[in-house]
Amino acid sequence: MTTFDHAPETKAGFAGDDAQQVFDALMRAFEDYKAENDARLKAIETGKGDVLAEEKLARIDAALDHQQRRLDELALKAARPQLAAERPQPAADQREHKSAFEAYVRTGEAASLRRLETKALSAGSAPDGGYLVPTELEHTISSRLAAISPIRSLSTVREISGGVYKKPFVTAGPATGWVGEGDARPQTNAPSLDALSFPAMELYAMPAATATLLDDSAVNIDDWLAGEIDQAFAEQEGIAFVSGDGVSKPKGFLAVPTAANSAWSWGKLGTISTGAAGAFAATAPGDVLIDVIYALRPGYRQNASFVMNRRTQAAIRKFKDSSGAYLWQPPVTAGGRASLAGFPLADAEDMPDIAANSLSIAFGDFRRGYLIVDRQGVRVLRDPYSSKPYVLFYTTKRVGGGVQDFDAIKLVKFAAS
Repeated sequence: MTTFDHAPETKAGFAGDDAQQVFDALMRAFEDYKAENDARLKAIETGKGDVLAEEKLARIDAALDHQQRRLDELALKAARPQLAAERPQPAADQREHKSAFEAYVRTGEAASLRRLETKALSAGSAPDGGYLVPTELEHTISSRLAAISPIRSLSTVREISGGVYKKPFVTAGPATGWVGEGDARPQTNAPSLDALSFPAMELYAMPAATATLLDDSAVNIDDWLAGEIDQAFAEQEGIAFVSGDGVSKPKGFLAVPTAANSAWSWGKLGTISTGAAGAFAATAPGDVLIDVIYALRPGYRQNASFVMNRRTQAAIRKFKDSSGAYLWQPPVTAGGRASLAGFPLADAEDMPDIAANSLSIAFGDFRRGYLIVDRQGVRVLRDPYSSKPYVLFYTTKRVGGGVQDFDAIKLVKFAAS
């Protein structure tokens, strides 16, 4: 019998959790899940299906998700870099920038920051102004975003100094062939090139602080600001990287035109249908997962991952392969990821739920398939007037994204054909 507590978990509850204990609880929940599902399937085969068995399985499934979320929280907390004292001391100009930035955040005194940015001939100011955060804080924000954002952690990330990154690609390659040692070498045609553009769009967050917090010298301002904005940035990025329309935001991979994989062409993502509208096929429902795996070319497949939300995972947990083994498997270690058919599985809550014609599962080598561009510089504008007695910090960064290799990602479409 399952003994897991299904009460909602609070952040405070994670403080005393040990990752190994939570991992052990997850493994016990999965063993209970397999035993209960096997019993349910056997009862259905003998015509003795029971509603209570379905409800019990749903409770165990909820317990599995509960333990997985706890484990993810602990792994995320461990992955987030701290502004630790043991880091090498920055150069004198960086220390001066850090000191001037802290004075600006705490008191609003901006003369030192203005002098430093003028001295550095700083360009690319945001339309609403603000000042560049110290380099160490910018790197910390980027590292935390990589730990939080599932698509960012899977994709290629490029840092740029301009507003647009252009990536050339070959539309028609040069002629090639084999020749013998003494054969004439025919002249080959030059390759035809085109370019994909990835503009960096402005993303903002506006954390608030009290005067008491800013006056407290024990509060690490860099750590506070990074902690306030990383989750806000990650949530907005996550939505954009999955389904953004490319207007004032990155273009998500689900916003790219699609075509049945048998009719795939460059500029589109190939889809494999489940065979049923808004559902998996009634018989052999897991076959579509195998189909999408082998729809990907071998060169991409070796580094591929599944991407879906937890509700889609819950439907897939019941699937078995021909030998009776479950396709979904929990993480092998406390800090690892669950796997599906032997491939890593990334939780992306911004992926759509299963519905008619939905693209609820993605599979591919996102490192080669999706590109994220970060423009250098995170800016902060202090606003003590708009929401008195609170001080707002209008924080902006520029980020773009889009598909860079349309052959590296495949989608599962919940449709009859």
